Amino acid sequence: MRLTVYTDYALRLLMYLAVKDDGLATIAEVAERYGISKNHLVKVAHQLGVAGYVGTVRGRSGGLRLAKPPERIGLGEIVRHAEPDMALVPCFKPLDAPCAIRSCCVLRRALDKARLAFVEALDSYSLSDLVGPRYALRALLALSPPPAQRPAAAANRQAGRARTGAAGPKRPRSVRAATPSPKT
Repeated sequence: MRLTVYTDYALRLLMYLAVKDDGLATIAEVAERYGISKNHLVKVAHQLGVAGYVGTVRGRSGGLRLAKPPERIGLGEIVRHAEPDMALVPCFKPLDAPCAIRSCCVLRRALDKARLAFVEALDSYSLSDLVGPRYALRALLALSPPPAQRPAAAANRQAGRARTGAAGPKRPRSVRAATPSPKT
């Protein structure tokens, strides 16, 4: 079974939005970070917005964000949405093509069972599960540390200085050279 590029982009976009804790993301930003087509991503983002997975904010400071918490977005649900036609062979719906051996075909039953098992396995994951290695994903996507981490890092540096009794590296004071005032 092979998923379409559309589904791949949908999953990547949702994962990006799930790890971007600090504000909105633009389509151009996501396309650049993943190295994927901006034009295709526009279509994917629009459809995910219509389906209620992505919220959009218009305007100069606009962008995209998740419309639901990542725990409430199921992987199987997204794949079903993005891949409405999961027909592995032409005799599956929606094609429902005629076949001379259809009435006794074991292959069709085996493939249908495999398709159902595939989607069932995806149903056991949420978007939250996909972004479990949050900090590694943020680093690979060149996202800055989440806002909550920045003040803590500064506080840790302050605490380290307090423990060692150091006020940090001494910086030389800048000394202005005295220049004689021009005579008028």
